[in-house]
Amino acid sequence: MASKNISREKIISAFLFCAFDKNVGATSLQDIAEYLGIKKASLYNHFAGRDEMYAATLEYCRDYCERLSFIPENFMKLDLFQKKTLSEVLNTLIKRYIQIYETEPLFQIFTLVHSEKYFNKAAALIAEREIKKLEYGISQVLLIYCNDKKAGLSPAELDAAVKWYSSALFCQIDSYIMNKKEIVRQNPECGAGSLFALPTDDAALEQIYTLSDFHLEAILR
Repeated sequence: MASKNISREKIISAFLFCAFDKNVGATSLQDIAEYLGIKKASLYNHFAGRDEMYAATLEYCRDYCERLSFIPENFMKLDLFQKKTLSEVLNTLIKRYIQIYETEPLFQIFTLVHSEKYFNKAAALIAEREIKKLEYGISQVLLIYCNDKKAGLSPAELDAAVKWYSSALFCQIDSYIMNKKEIVRQNPECGAGSLFALPTDDAALEQIYTLSDFHLEAILR
């Protein structure tokens, strides 16, 4: 069994998949060993125990999420701002952001972090950091429209608007991803190995766009 050359990262990946299927609390070392096709004792070559594995998984989640942003690096250089309305630009970014979290391993990372954020400080900090990045990205977009006189918000109003809008938007994204998790879990044929054969739910996205537009209208009045 040891000849399988199991690495720490493979074990963490297995932890993420098992926790996705069951939940973190119900995931045992035996579950992870069976998923990897190794003996449970082999896991101790890499981790002192389950708690260390859990902590390492959250560190992996943190580092992976650090690579993400609400807006791509070159987005500010594009001419979309001249061709599209604020609503259209934000909806484009929202769709991109959601689709990022529908890919492996971010689907599992998102569901683990946002399930554990109420019980674990490290998970809560990861979730908080993601909301801060969302706020930053949205503030950059709104600032462009304010500078172009297409949105009339003072700096203080902009800051409050961004926090309120981001919080509302993140609740919708969280609901979307968690709902998709349950769809996958209830349909084993769409589970591990083919999670991402499920397309983005366009009807659910349209609902998010509608709510986004509602919040935009409220902050720009």
